[in-house]
Amino acid sequence: MRAIGAELATRLRRGDLVVLSGPLGAGKTTLVQGIAEGLKVRGPVTSPTFVIARVHPSLCDGPALVHVDAYRLGGRLEVDDLDLDASLDESVTVVEWGEDLVEALTEDRLEIEITLGPTGDERTLRITGVGARWAGEF
Repeated sequence: MRAIGAELATRLRRGDLVVLSGPLGAGKTTLVQGIAEGLKVRGPVTSPTFVIARVHPSLCDGPALVHVDAYRLGGRLEVDDLDLDASLDESVTVVEWGEDLVEALTEDRLEIEITLGPTGDERTLRITGVGARWAGEF
């Protein structure tokens, strides 16, 4: 998952929104750790479940990483309270558990659904690009 995240980071740029979905233990945070390594941002990157959102500044003049865990949020109004749109243009924003909550932030986004295989050791990723930004990418 980390290697996939690092590879994905080579395609990400300021203003990108990535929405992650999948069950507990699917590897969402591990994927974000790989994205963080690829973007060369300050870490460590851990699950922001209890703080909801963390900003990881760039160490190399690239975009910051805004890492959000929407698991505990009760709806779109609570997402609005986070003011993610204030930093969206300047950062790469990755939202775990963000499906049906953050789509209104931008017309362009990358949706990644992670499913577990029968033994729990395998993962399948379905990557869907939404909007003109991702046309023809995935």
